[in-house]
Amino acid sequence: MTLSFTKMHGLGNDFVVIDGRQNDPALDTATIRHLCDRRFGIGCDQLVLLTPPTLAGADVHVRFFNPDSSEAGACGNASRCVAKFVGGAPTLQTAAGLLPTAQDGDLFTVDMGTPRLDWQDVPLSRACDTLRLPLHDAAACSMGNPHATLFGDISRAETLGPDLERDPLFPERANIGFAQILSPTHMRLRVWERGAGLTLACGSGACAAVVNAVRRGLTERTCTVTMDGGDLRITWREDGHVLMTGPAVTVFHGTTA
Repeated sequence: MTLSFTKMHGLGNDFVVIDGRQNDPALDTATIRHLCDRRFGIGCDQLVLLTPPTLAGADVHVRFFNPDSSEAGACGNASRCVAKFVGGAPTLQTAAGLLPTAQDGDLFTVDMGTPRLDWQDVPLSRACDTLRLPLHDAAACSMGNPHATLFGDISRAETLGPDLERDPLFPERANIGFAQILSPTHMRLRVWERGAGLTLACGSGACAAVVNAVRRGLTERTCTVTMDGGDLRITWREDGHVLMTGPAVTVFHGTTA
């Protein structure tokens, strides 16, 4: 099967975007894994599939697949890329709900919705205080996908990330963020992503880190999050919605053999 695709990235978090709005390619597990493979395929942190929306108010239906072919409920950096790809400030239909977008020059903002803070909604495997988990004193929330944030030493991402992603406390696995607070309006963050490993940036992880930092009284509600690939601006509004603002870049277009 020959597929047309667009390679994009948000702060180095890279994606293969396939537009199936006119003809859904119905990708199987083996094809997703092959396309994501950096040696035998195109290579990306996630594959993004666009199909026609099925909900009122949505402009496009977006699905996010990890390199291991598991599906993520949300991806902030990919959502900005989709906003640029589709154009016209589209509203995205995702497994995490409807995500409105906006554009200001080269920057794209995605309303990532409201974080889910109850242990059942993360989800966790047992009742816990999500502000202080019995696991490295992490804080947890869901931004459409499960996140845990550890505050302190960000160099632990490679060593702790793989095990924490699959800890029994997280029945659906989890994205593990390692945050260092630099000031009330600035943090440094690295994220071990569920199904993808350590990435240069994680948009939903940045949102979760700011939400968890605000809950701990560590930062203000608007915070710059510096990751290996660059900066995002995250605002947790008083109405509960989390806004994520950053760039989106088109790298090249191509077709598979």
